[in-house]
Amino acid sequence: MTWVYIIATTRDPVALPGPPSTLLISCGALAREIITIIRSNSWDHMQVKCLPAHLHNDPEKIPEEVRKRIRENCECFDQIFVLFSDCGTGGLLDKVLKEEGVERIFGNHCYEVYSGTCEFEQLVAAEPASFFLTDFLVRHFKRLIIEGMGIDRHPQLLDIFFGKYKRLVYLAQKPDSLLATKAEEAAQRLGLDLDIRITGYGGYESFLKARAN
Repeated sequence: MTWVYIIATTRDPVALPGPPSTLLISCGALAREIITIIRSNSWDHMQVKCLPAHLHNDPEKIPEEVRKRIRENCECFDQIFVLFSDCGTGGLLDKVLKEEGVERIFGNHCYEVYSGTCEFEQLVAAEPASFFLTDFLVRHFKRLIIEGMGIDRHPQLLDIFFGKYKRLVYLAQKPDSLLATKAEEAAQRLGLDLDIRITGYGGYESFLKARAN
């Protein structure tokens, strides 16, 4: 007779590693869109911290503000990405990010990221005198453009700031009749023709998808 000993063993389940904790440093003008992308893809490992949109009025301040956020959070996350384009910093943001070892999204500005580089270049080539707006800028047109640039207080500034433009290009992140109406009102206020292009989330979504895992 042969005795076969069966030894029952228990093994703790091996926890599979999840995706790396990720911080996205973004412009406040992109907050709604970036959060929507994250939620729609259930990327719970991603968090967003935004700098104020008004920094674009003083773009020379953007690089050091981004550096500050990187250094405040580098010990708390596995990886950090920056969702600012150059944004008028003249290459200074890239210099800071090289020093900090952090990658940013491509492009010179959000208009290029939303529409894609080739499409944006085609839009500019078709009408160089184009003024661009996004959902955020259409939504806050009165506060940021009319009041922010002082046109409400000094109407003569309208021609000074916008006299050289011929067309307003609204890069819409999604079809929205209310925002389309606001864009029409903005074009009329500036005395420009209106061209609406639906871009979706463009390069922001593709950039994050490529780095989600």
